[in-house]
Amino acid sequence: MKLIKNATNQKLRGGFYTPEPIADFILKWAFNGSRGQDILEPSCGDGVFLESIRNNSFPYKSITAVEIEKEEAKKSENLNLKSTEIINSDFHEFCNKTKKRFDIVVGNPPYIRYQYFDKKQQKEAANIFNKVDLKYSKLTNAWVSFVVGSSLLLKDNGKIGFVLPAELLQVSYAKTLRNYLSHYFNKINIISFKKLVFPDIQQEVVLLLCEKNDTDKHLIEHMEIEDASKLKDVDFTLLKSPKKEIDFQENKWTFYFLDQEEIDFLEKLKKLNNIPKIKDYASNEVGITTGKNDFFTVTESTVKEYKMEKYAKPLMGRSVQLKGVNFSKKDWNDNRKNGARVFLLVFPEREKLAKENKRAMEYILMGEKKGYQNGYKCRIRGEEWHIAPSLKISEAFFTRQNHLFPKMVVNTNNAYTTDTVHRVFIKKGTNVKAFVASFYNSLSLAFSEIVGRSYGGGVLELMPNEVEEILFPYKKEHAEMIEKLDAMFRKGKNIDEILEYSDEVILKKGFGFSNREVKLANNIWKKLSRRRLNRKNNKKC
Repeated sequence: MKLIKNATNQKLRGGFYTPEPIADFILKWAFNGSRGQDILEPSCGDGVFLESIRNNSFPYKSITAVEIEKEEAKKSENLNLKSTEIINSDFHEFCNKTKKRFDIVVGNPPYIRYQYFDKKQQKEAANIFNKVDLKYSKLTNAWVSFVVGSSLLLKDNGKIGFVLPAELLQVSYAKTLRNYLSHYFNKINIISFKKLVFPDIQQEVVLLLCEKNDTDKHLIEHMEIEDASKLKDVDFTLLKSPKKEIDFQENKWTFYFLDQEEIDFLEKLKKLNNIPKIKDYASNEVGITTGKNDFFTVTESTVKEYKMEKYAKPLMGRSVQLKGVNFSKKDWNDNRKNGARVFLLVFPEREKLAKENKRAMEYILMGEKKGYQNGYKCRIRGEEWHIAPSLKISEAFFTRQNHLFPKMVVNTNNAYTTDTVHRVFIKKGTNVKAFVASFYNSLSLAFSEIVGRSYGGGVLELMPNEVEEILFPYKKEHAEMIEKLDAMFRKGKNIDEILEYSDEVILKKGFGFSNREVKLANNIWKKLSRRRLNRKNNKKC
């Protein structure tokens, strides 16, 4: 495996070893009273799953365990399990060559990015994807190819049980995998944890339990428990009969964190097709990618020091600068007086700048002395690295990374923004004030949680294409709400108070929602956001 400098071997292997209770649970589920099973462990590490088989006396027929690291493979060999073959090889190569098929595949595959693979591994992984007509890209993580490859090695009624990053449920690069699993397996159970199970990393994980059978049903269920120690209390009968039918049109599996009534409600809204999406009224782009915000975004004092007034343009630099739902000239001035970075430097070509402003040119040379021109985004611009690209001003902003909830804000001050915030370009015929006001309702906030992705620290991130998929009950009459919403935010009203007002106007009066439907939308948002925020409060098991 290709390694890079200044990174731990553990990180490069993607090796975060499975807690014993998790290994015991997955194997108990997989065997479920059966005997004489052929077992595959595609990335056995130091043998946690193999130890569990031995310690619990699971009645297997044979075990095949694959491990790329020689020292780790040796640890597994030293367990001296009967009818067990330890193969010191890359799993992808093994998968493409073996004729063996297995009743059970279990494990905790490595969480390694594509770029850490050598060329041979990349080719072998791509071959696995080709077998099921899936596209293998540079964004793909190793665990994805492990899951696909393992499924191909199953017998007709086989099972896989894996410890996987919670990214499985929501990230774009796993979309094809979710679709593949939904069609390939008949039963899927997902178990998540309120507390992080790996104490040393902010990596949220889930247990993926999949079964094949000879029916044409495709069912899925989600269960959330406190931590790994509570797995012993799980009722296995619940795992035998997942209830929710898989929606093959649904992009992300966070959808299945909801109960059936909530799912039915959202599916009804989508089928009625009377609630538009953000993309119907606006396009979304990342903010300006400068390549070095510390250089391109500056305070007023820096502007004056280098006499750069001609090149300093108004900037909304960070989401913390957005106090209300209207970013005004006053807001910008307040930030300026407080010493914030409120200017974006928009320079001309090097030759022109050198002639017209020697002090500004000194600022460029200062940046070069620090090596800013060598960063990737700056380097690809060549000699004119100091000229930021995509200098467009949008009518509104949408916050990229969020704590409690995302914010949509009118850009009244015509300010630039960097890639810490998304730019929202309003389509012709859409009222920008009505557009921004329309976002503040329980349904849109709920869909922000559904289409976005969250991390172990509780942050909700939405990319432009995800923002555009948010259900969006827009009406031009909602423009009348903007001043009141702005005042409520500035006075520090909590989001529940704001939604009590806005849901009444937007959902009930504007779109005819019943009290029950408004409550359902609000409960969905609260359930998903609280689950996400628990990642921040519950650091480890």
